[in-house]
Amino acid sequence: MKRSFWLLLPVFFAGLSAFTSTETLPLKLALLKYNGGGDWYSNPTALPNLAKFCSQQLGINFDPENAVVEVGSADLFNYPFVHMTGHGNVVFSDLEAENLRNYLMAGGFLHIDDNFGMDPYVRVALKKVFPEQELVELPFEHPVYRQKFTFKNGLPKIHEHEGKSPQGFGLFWEGRLVCFYSFECDLGDGWEDPQVHKDPEEIRLQALRMGANLVQYAFSGE
Repeated sequence: MKRSFWLLLPVFFAGLSAFTSTETLPLKLALLKYNGGGDWYSNPTALPNLAKFCSQQLGINFDPENAVVEVGSADLFNYPFVHMTGHGNVVFSDLEAENLRNYLMAGGFLHIDDNFGMDPYVRVALKKVFPEQELVELPFEHPVYRQKFTFKNGLPKIHEHEGKSPQGFGLFWEGRLVCFYSFECDLGDGWEDPQVHKDPEEIRLQALRMGANLVQYAFSGE
């Protein structure tokens, strides 16, 4: 199902053109700032590195400096791809939940990456945004795993934490994936500068490739 966002916001027409051309102004990935005390600002080098990787691999002209956008801000609608991370509590007010819901229903895309510890909180917060929907684990055949790069077995395992297998969950609206939640994976740690977590280069590459898939899916909608 094609996105309606391109009809609502002229800035997104530039985003769609940028998917096939590197001659447009650079686009920005956005980091979601939320309340509740969780460290929404963790992994500060993650999105800049992902933006550089996507510019190289996808042909999209991205600004290496990401934006920061609050859940309840109208500025949320300026960004086709919004990333959310942290280790702890997440709280959305009624107005914030409504704003995020409208953004996602209009064609936006949210990637939530559990940096270990936010799972019980983010599930409650998402239920406030979409009380009628449930997070469902995506099959490995879902298009999000088969964009520029193919992940036949779903999400790569970046950090061990509790040693569980990584899982990719999704929220859908009218048949479209509007939110992808990576759990027991920690993609954002893999996007960070090499010296931060000292992950092997192949692990970092897998994390960046999966991130590029998410960005590509967000921009193409299929």
